[in-house]
Amino acid sequence: MSVPRPNPVSPAAVVVLAAGEGTRMKSQTPKVLHEVCGRTLVDHMLAAARELEPERLIVVIGHARERVGDHLKNTSPDARAVVQREQKGTGHAVRTVLEETGTIAGTVLVTYGDTPLLRAETLRELLVRHAEEGNAVTVLSAEVPRPTGYGRIVRDANNSVLEIVEEKDASDEQRAIREINSGVYAFDGLLLADAVKRVSTDNAQGEEYLTDVLSILREEGHRVGAWIAGDYVEVEGVNDRVQLAFARRVLNQRILDAHMRAGVTVVDPASVWVDVQVELEPDVVLHPNTQLHGRTIIESGAEVGPASTLTDTRVGAGAVVRNAVCDSAVVGPEASVGPYAYLRPGTVLGVKSKVGTFVETKNAKVGDRAKVPHLTYAGDATIGADANIGASTVFVNYDGVNKSHTTVGEAAFVGCDTMLVAPVNVGDGAYTAAGSTITDDVPPGAIGVARARQRNIEKWVLRRRAGTKSATAAHRALADEQERE
Repeated sequence: MSVPRPNPVSPAAVVVLAAGEGTRMKSQTPKVLHEVCGRTLVDHMLAAARELEPERLIVVIGHARERVGDHLKNTSPDARAVVQREQKGTGHAVRTVLEETGTIAGTVLVTYGDTPLLRAETLRELLVRHAEEGNAVTVLSAEVPRPTGYGRIVRDANNSVLEIVEEKDASDEQRAIREINSGVYAFDGLLLADAVKRVSTDNAQGEEYLTDVLSILREEGHRVGAWIAGDYVEVEGVNDRVQLAFARRVLNQRILDAHMRAGVTVVDPASVWVDVQVELEPDVVLHPNTQLHGRTIIESGAEVGPASTLTDTRVGAGAVVRNAVCDSAVVGPEASVGPYAYLRPGTVLGVKSKVGTFVETKNAKVGDRAKVPHLTYAGDATIGADANIGASTVFVNYDGVNKSHTTVGEAAFVGCDTMLVAPVNVGDGAYTAAGSTITDDVPPGAIGVARARQRNIEKWVLRRRAGTKSATAAHRALADEQERE
């Protein structure tokens, strides 16, 4: 039996820096907890890091550490949170990690919790170059069209990194350099542990900068390399709401491109939004203005949209969902939903069933081929196969204190404008008369009639509404009738 060999470029640790306050977001939500395409910024980075199969996954937290820490416990129990109690720079953050974990032998990858566009493939290539070149540290760099504001990568004649020059310290010649520092590094862990202890705070901010580690290692004769990312957009961080929206657009387009190449039709990619964990099978069709959130699953041949929003919902093969909102629902194969339907949590639709226009369901099971065509509320209900629910039916499930269940049997027929006051059962093959308020069980095959006998009071309008348009019309009609007689 062969033993799986470890990935030769898997890092000993990935350290994700996520301690900053993110003041430019102008938000009570910590920056790294803002969401893009169904994941927080930090979760996107952690998802990419996991693809590298690191031995350790470490997140440095600081600002709002209770909220960020609780979030990580819920979503990333495999990640160790290290608290940077005072934010004294990137070098200080890494030193804080090593003081808590001890020296980490092997490659240590340092990245950020606000770079949701950074792909695992890019990080893997960085690790490969780091190993092949035998560098003490390898910088992930990028060539950008407008490098203003970034630190420039200055190389020597051997193409090694000579230094990283911040823009305020750069000469005119250096400012013309388009290769910039992303702040993502692959370090030799032993060399990093030694050098980070010697980083100075002799700068305008009085902070420990991780870039100083590169200078220390180079001065000691170690090779410092840089690898240019294929797409500079990947290294752009999120610092404000404008950049957040940009990241969302880019990531959404990536998601749609991947699905379309796998056989999904997206009629208008500019108006369709799909979260990263959504699953779409081949031959799914997404119409304009559709949003798919959470862990939604759409099976082969189904059509969703236009103007539909689905969250944590499963849509069976061949089903059609039009102009609908579905939350934690199950739509069976070849079922039909909408237009203008609202499926709330606990809704389960059977094969070839129908929930139509202006219908709301909650905790309702609709059997195979059963129909709830229009203007109905079905809450806490079980509707049997082949049953038909007439327009304006209300499953009266709540008495102000308790919620109760209603069962409509197989092939039952509920007349229009029926109130089903739970708990109540309508048996298999039973009917209810239109306009009834059903408070007692209707046996199988029976018809439930629960409405007062109609009584007409002659000439009431002439007596009680004299002088109105109604009275004038009635008087004219009565006169015509009398003349005909």
